[in-house]
Amino acid sequence: MTPVLYRVRSRRPDRVDTVTLTLEPVRGDCPPFLPGQFTMLYAPGVGEIPVSISGRSRSGGYAQTIRAVGAVSAALCGKRPGEVVGVRGPYGHGWGVPAAAGLDVVVAAGGLGIAPLRPVVRALLAGRDRYGRVSVIAGARSPATLMYPRELARWSRQGADVQVIVDHPDHAWHGPVGLVTRLVDRIVFEPRRTHAFVCGPEAMMRATAEELLRRGVAPGRVELSLERNMKCAVVRCGHCQFGPLFVCEDGPVLGYDRAGPMLAVAEL
Repeated sequence: MTPVLYRVRSRRPDRVDTVTLTLEPVRGDCPPFLPGQFTMLYAPGVGEIPVSISGRSRSGGYAQTIRAVGAVSAALCGKRPGEVVGVRGPYGHGWGVPAAAGLDVVVAAGGLGIAPLRPVVRALLAGRDRYGRVSVIAGARSPATLMYPRELARWSRQGADVQVIVDHPDHAWHGPVGLVTRLVDRIVFEPRRTHAFVCGPEAMMRATAEELLRRGVAPGRVELSLERNMKCAVVRCGHCQFGPLFVCEDGPVLGYDRAGPMLAVAEL
């Protein structure tokens, strides 16, 4: 439960309210992580929140993309190179990238959901010959809020079929408009031999998963990353209970065969 001190090596503004921090331990090396795992980040004197690991830097540190939506996340977004934060983890089950070997792969992200999926796409493209078609669907509220636009373009050059859609276009936008689900019918994959990774708002994940199932993808091959109010990350506090599961231990990545029935229950 005691955070380890990490130093901010670099800070890259992604959007007005979003930054990517590269963090390195003050002493020792970063523990290894699986794509989809998260850490608990502590802003000294403010508090602690869970944040997905969005990559590894060239020097071996964690890259973590954070949106300022509250006191803790705003304090973390304000950190500058040389300042320190506390880190616990990594925690949780990651994406089942090895299970996708030999199959077509669909990666679908809504908004900041692209951050936990970024290591997945990097792993797929690094071992491109081990997978079939690789399709990446990215949705955003507007062109100005689209995450990692340069990296999306690079993934396209590296052999992925990258499709982008926005809800609210500006005068310069000439791409598709609407929800992420509109793009599922625009990508090519063999449903019975497809593994999908989906992350974003719960409504987007549920709708995208149902669309993939409609196309014939098996529920167990559609993985979602759930966000819950995690406080301890070690199954002690109960804040992240999701039906019979605890997201910090049993998730955050779950197959739709397990998560789907619970996502269909409205919260009161």
